[in-house]
Amino acid sequence: MLRWLAVLAALIAAPAAAQETIEAEIVKLWPGAPPGHGRPNGPEKVGASDSAKGAVTNVTEPRMEIYRPAKPNGAAALVIGGGGYFRIQIGSAARPVARTLLARGVTVAVLYYRLPGDGWNADAPFQDGQRAMRLLRADAKRLGIDPKRIGAIGSSAGGHLAGILATRGAHDFYPRIDTVDAQPATPNFAGLIYPVVSMRAPIDTTRTKRELDELPNYRDAYSVEAHVTADTPPIFLAHSADDPIAHVDHSLRLFAAMQAAKRPAELHVFQTGGHSWGLGKPGTPVAEWPRLLINWAGANGWF
Repeated sequence: MLRWLAVLAALIAAPAAAQETIEAEIVKLWPGAPPGHGRPNGPEKVGASDSAKGAVTNVTEPRMEIYRPAKPNGAAALVIGGGGYFRIQIGSAARPVARTLLARGVTVAVLYYRLPGDGWNADAPFQDGQRAMRLLRADAKRLGIDPKRIGAIGSSAGGHLAGILATRGAHDFYPRIDTVDAQPATPNFAGLIYPVVSMRAPIDTTRTKRELDELPNYRDAYSVEAHVTADTPPIFLAHSADDPIAHVDHSLRLFAAMQAAKRPAELHVFQTGGHSWGLGKPGTPVAEWPRLLINWAGANGWF
């Protein structure tokens, strides 16, 4: 089944004009059963219509799809699709972003993480995200990447997960199980695209928040802006002012926290765009965000 998914991933991830495909390497996150509890009812599914098209649910085997560019530049990115922690926008967000980065020489890992909405424990996404970052660093030599140039790029709830890794990566979300877990889990930079950031009122209205509110002290523990310190890595933010799902104040709060901590941050607020753009419709203002992020990453020496 995973082999078939790898071939499908290659077909989707490759540019439409390409004559050959790049097959993803599938890397399981855990050597045995993952930490925590729960399990989805039924096999993994890929949505076929409307907002669920290309979205994955019922993740039973948390894993990464790793794509290696023909001309690697040494940088890597963990790409995290959103979906309110009840699905993962792989086809409409994660893979298109992966394709764009791959063309720039970035080694890309697309994350399939366990979802509270499927019946897993509510902190399962953070366990899987932390393990994925540690695996990338542990395997940096084989993958040909610089362990000091690994970023996390996420959209919507995936932006929340990337933000938690950036601000709480040093906190163990699961008991360490092997030598991989000695690796740092904090990314060297983060790109948060129309992210959910805060669990605090009055912007605590997202599905993301509803999937996490059973966790202890969730309002403070999982509000990204509450954990910015002098050690937080640089963060890129892109949001639209008319986002009806994750209010633009999510990004504004995090940018203000970064400014207060004197940490590098770049924020782009587009007048229109709504939510869940993916790469953005060609010709629209929000479609500029990949170029802006790539320029920012290049200026800071990661790409």
